[in-house]
Amino acid sequence: MHGKVASPASVDPRAPVRVVIITLDNHLKGAVDRADEVLAPEGIDLALYAASEWGSDAGELDKAKAAIAEADIVIATMLFLDDHIRMVLPALEARREACDAMVCLMSAGEVVKLTKMGGYRMDAPAKGPLALLKKLRGNAGKNGKPNSGAGQMKMLRRLPKILRFIPGTAQDVRAYFLTLQYWLAGSDENVVAMVRALIDRYAAGERMYRRGITKADAPLEYPETGVYHPRTQQRMSESLRLLPREQGKHGTVGLILLRSYLLGRDCAHYDGAIAAFEAAGLKVVPVFASGLDARPAIEAFFVGPDGKPTVDAIVNLTGFSLVGGPAYSDATAAREILGRLDLPYLAAHAIEFQTIEEWANRPQGLLPLESTMMVAMPELDGSTVPSVFGGRAGASGEGCGGCERRCARPASHKARPMQACPERAEALAARTLRLIQLRKSERASRKLAIVVFNFPPNAGATGTAAFMGVHESLFATLQRLAAEGYDVEVPASVDAMRDALLKGNTDRFGTDANVAHRIPADDHVRRERHLAEIEAAWGPAPGKQLSDGGHILIQGAHFGNVFVGVQPGFGYEGDPMRLLFEGSFAPTHAFSAFYRYLREDFGAQAILHFGTHGALEFMPGKQAGMSGKCWPDRLIGDAPNFYLYAANNPSEGMLAKRRSGATLVSYLTPPLAQAGLYKGLV
Repeated sequence: MHGKVASPASVDPRAPVRVVIITLDNHLKGAVDRADEVLAPEGIDLALYAASEWGSDAGELDKAKAAIAEADIVIATMLFLDDHIRMVLPALEARREACDAMVCLMSAGEVVKLTKMGGYRMDAPAKGPLALLKKLRGNAGKNGKPNSGAGQMKMLRRLPKILRFIPGTAQDVRAYFLTLQYWLAGSDENVVAMVRALIDRYAAGERMYRRGITKADAPLEYPETGVYHPRTQQRMSESLRLLPREQGKHGTVGLILLRSYLLGRDCAHYDGAIAAFEAAGLKVVPVFASGLDARPAIEAFFVGPDGKPTVDAIVNLTGFSLVGGPAYSDATAAREILGRLDLPYLAAHAIEFQTIEEWANRPQGLLPLESTMMVAMPELDGSTVPSVFGGRAGASGEGCGGCERRCARPASHKARPMQACPERAEALAARTLRLIQLRKSERASRKLAIVVFNFPPNAGATGTAAFMGVHESLFATLQRLAAEGYDVEVPASVDAMRDALLKGNTDRFGTDANVAHRIPADDHVRRERHLAEIEAAWGPAPGKQLSDGGHILIQGAHFGNVFVGVQPGFGYEGDPMRLLFEGSFAPTHAFSAFYRYLREDFGAQAILHFGTHGALEFMPGKQAGMSGKCWPDRLIGDAPNFYLYAANNPSEGMLAKRRSGATLVSYLTPPLAQAGLYKGLV
């Protein structure tokens, strides 16, 4: 069957081949579009449809279904979410018998079993060499755990070489593995070769003449693990020598990237994040691993010969969990390697299921699917400070409409390429820097702010929290800090500490707690970046809450390098929770000034919210995926935030974790409960 390769001019234009790729997102959209331009003169039409588009645009789903209905070859990958499967499975089932081939990779079982390649059908019992196919279908390995990404990739490279010498249907199995190999190393060249290889073997009907004359190159191999940097000519390498030689004056951060973006040349979001970290004074070690298991890259580039970490923090920019991604997340394995490193571990995400502008202007922020994949699943690994740092560019307009910066869009082909969000990337870099600096600082020099709560205000509730003796716990904490090297002036007793905090000069100012500082109204007006929003809600500065008419009052008490502050009330007198339910509202002058005092005037290197719970995480803004316009993000800034939270309240604890960048430290509730009364007795 194999003969001379047909030139583009000799192809019969009446017999085009339509190849359709259905996949999760647009990682490789740019590579596919460029491959389509290469293949078009040969009468081959190639298109990619991403499930990430279907939720926001029903028309995109209709286009995908229509393309499947007319496709000669269908490639389906990364379809493992129930919503996506339900949307497209009937169309795949309807087209399966009529198309030349259907190749379903790395997807849920009901999708994978639709694979039909020549004499091989995935839904038929696997016998002999065909049983090898199960190796890459997520079957459990030893001890019931999924096979490691590195192990699967090793098997993927070996199987085509083994199957090459087995006649019959095993050759279709070999073609399946080769298709997977092409796709996982999805450069422009490999996408072109993948399409040609499938046509060369499976073209049928009026297209059958293409068999044996559609030359396909072998899969190009790229580093399985390596480093990347946009300011180098080679860009990707298996050696750290590729990276720029300059040292970061504040430390080193390890970034974890998805290789598919790099191979598909759609990595402007990574380039922007790298630039932000470097501008913050950090040396950047951006690494990647094939598949969705980052452990090989971590072991190779973040750990020295002595087994000790060579980076000061790790930021996962893949948007997925560390081991297995969304398909088979292995949180236990992730926690094992992260526990050995014992470093700050942050998870950040680039938005794929909506554009940057849509996220920025959506009151909810992240879509439910994004919150699950990009926030909740990495949290199981132990990640903190979930952050947006980039995403898909919008389709129209000269600049990004996500914020007032109006950033220029990256150079575009046919696809909407990825872009950085410089404002969010800078915020992520600043938070990472603060965590590194905190870790490197001497305990005796650290300034720590502890926030206690006063809710409901004016009700004798200052310094209370759910299921916690706040003053006793706070006194024990001050003693422990002093014992471990912090510069703390520990009061003589719990009562002495309570008096210093709750009495002090309260008679003079008529407040619920001691006034530790007074901020002149003029100073507040000059320094408050969002003054107009606050004054629109609460009137001119200094406002009526915690004000003496000319100053804003900061309640609390200093104990050496530890400041215990009382969080201001956060609503109207008589309606203290109103602010929680008005999304377009703003905190009071006193509330905003309190957090600015902690960050800038006192200079807290870390903030500890003491007990369940305060109001910071309930301030107006998005539900998840904070922007620079969200009040929790504005108030906490880049300060490391730690939060003591009752173990019986994970739902509100997640709000604190996701909306205010808090690292939760849980405390147990007492082994008692209020008995209450039967309804009739009440």
